[in-house]
Amino acid sequence: MKYRKLLFLVSLAFFSCKNEKTEVVNEEAAKPNVLFIAVDDLNNMIGPIDNFTNVKTPNFDRLADMGVTFTNAHVQAPLCGPSRASIMTGLRPSTTGIYGMTPDNEVRRAGNPSTKDITFLPEYFEQNGYHTMGIGKLFHIHAPDSVFNESGGRVKGFGPYPKERIVWDGFGTSKSKKGKYGRTSTDWGAFPENDTLMPDHHSVDWTIERLNRKYDKPFFLGLGFLRVHVPLYVPQKWFDMHPLDSIKTPPYLADDLKDIPNVGLQINDLPMMPSTEWAIESGEWKKIVQAYLACMSYVDYELGRVLDALGNSEYADNTIVVLWSDHGYRLGEKGTFAKHALWETATKAPLMFAGPQLPKGKKIDAPVEMLSMYPTLLELANLPAYDRNEGKSLVSMMTEEHGMKEAYALTTYGMNNHAVRTNQYRYIQYEDGTEEFYDHSIDPNEWHNEAANPKYKAQIENMKKLLPKVNSKWDESSNYTFQPYFVEQKARVNGEENK
Repeated sequence: MKYRKLLFLVSLAFFSCKNEKTEVVNEEAAKPNVLFIAVDDLNNMIGPIDNFTNVKTPNFDRLADMGVTFTNAHVQAPLCGPSRASIMTGLRPSTTGIYGMTPDNEVRRAGNPSTKDITFLPEYFEQNGYHTMGIGKLFHIHAPDSVFNESGGRVKGFGPYPKERIVWDGFGTSKSKKGKYGRTSTDWGAFPENDTLMPDHHSVDWTIERLNRKYDKPFFLGLGFLRVHVPLYVPQKWFDMHPLDSIKTPPYLADDLKDIPNVGLQINDLPMMPSTEWAIESGEWKKIVQAYLACMSYVDYELGRVLDALGNSEYADNTIVVLWSDHGYRLGEKGTFAKHALWETATKAPLMFAGPQLPKGKKIDAPVEMLSMYPTLLELANLPAYDRNEGKSLVSMMTEEHGMKEAYALTTYGMNNHAVRTNQYRYIQYEDGTEEFYDHSIDPNEWHNEAANPKYKAQIENMKKLLPKVNSKWDESSNYTFQPYFVEQKARVNGEENK
């Protein structure tokens, strides 16, 4: 009798533990998955935002219909390395001193007081019960060692490349100053023969295979596209979608830079890039825009393959999708073809969310920051907030339209050079105190610097209050040698420390 009673108690305890375990597993399985998609150098020409002339992006349109599109999102740095470091750490460049390119494994290092113990975005999900995976360009190169449970790596460079460049030699007018400006990958033309030769195609294959797997816990899956980063090479069929005679060029004013402060001119000194004047004289401007649109349509196609795979998977109804770019890209605006500036077309980039409990087909025009991605994803996934995040969650803005009027975005390019974007205005302050100010209600192209106009004095003073209070010196592991101004600035400001 005693034996039967003991057996009953043991059995009861066993089934109780099993049920508890099942409940834990079910609770984990109920957490939303995250599909985290980065597109390099993607500006706002896509259909859901600017809908630029002749653009064809049906899958960006599809994603927009699935959720919320921020039409006025801005990066924290108009350069891939510091922009991505900011997104992944949740910290501003002015806090970390990461103003230039930094090796992935040195974004977090003992010598940087702000990042030495930071938890990267994918790691935070892992610490909260997620299986993490990533492929392609997510950090500056791919990712620091061991950040993902599964890494698909990243193909080196931005190929494939033809045996010889098609149009642009990469040095431009800087041939006599090789080593001072470096060589850009910028070039454009139809190459290679088919999509399967593109690294992004294989990254999508890897991503689709992961979406077809079964998991015993929620997953965080990162996919980093290399295109539309230069060189603007994709197969001919993508060029054929954008006939030259149907393409218009972006707005351009020849003497646009006459009212720009000296530091702004130094930052914009990019002789290895094609100038707009050269593009006009050579007849290449429409061809460059065509190549960019072709690359955009190619990425759109690959995005469609991912969305199809997600829609056909068991995770279709329980996955948060976020798509973003690390900065915009100028296609002739302000005299050149590059990011590298504190003006609108360099700092503005797509940001899109879709997933459970989010509105569908909604657009928000208020200015927001890419820095907000980290806290937004945590809130959407019902995870505890990370108290180190400097950005603000966008969930209440998406669901209840909170904070629209007072919203602003802050971009930093090098130490003490900042731009503030509010709903109507852009204010830029350089390290020497010189300024730019633009009223987008009457000057959306930012052609006329109104910093000295007394009409805007009060507005400028209000926007100055939004500038960061902390401006760290350059992190020793962070550099940008393509731009002489930044080489000089780092040597100057960091050298003062040792005097």
